[in-house]
Amino acid sequence: MGLVLGASAVAGVGLILGGIVQGLVPLPVRLALLGVLAAAVLLREFGLVDFRVPENARLVPEHVLQRGPMLGGIQFGFEMGTGMRTYSPSSAPHLVLAAIVLALPWDGALVAGAGFAFARWLMAAASLGHSEDGGWSDTWLLHARLLAAATALATVGSLVYAVWV
Repeated sequence: MGLVLGASAVAGVGLILGGIVQGLVPLPVRLALLGVLAAAVLLREFGLVDFRVPENARLVPEHVLQRGPMLGGIQFGFEMGTGMRTYSPSSAPHLVLAAIVLALPWDGALVAGAGFAFARWLMAAASLGHSEDGGWSDTWLLHARLLAAATALATVGSLVYAVWV
């Protein structure tokens, strides 16, 4: 629940900013900028260029979970869902936020927020299936480039579909 709330909050802020940007900047300019950003994300995730993306390079503090299973879990999820208080291993979420601001209509922005929340949940759920001996990290590192490239392609493909349909 917290993941959805956090991602929806970010999508909502992006939607408000997008209303201003989309009202002032012509569509061809916005789509050209989004295309440049999409190309940069693909190049980065395929390992062809290297640049840092904005992130808060730390974990959500453990004391958040000490607020109880319900409140602590919701707050933890909210912070993960915003993507603002944790690591950002991919530039794809930044592209989605740019798409919300530059091109997506309100319903597309809400779907994008829900998709981000689902992706965050999926990552955490997948890690729970591994032992605590570091096996998850080892498996992730072994396949990180392939997963990053596949995720970037899926993200760009989804955005192209959402913008053009």
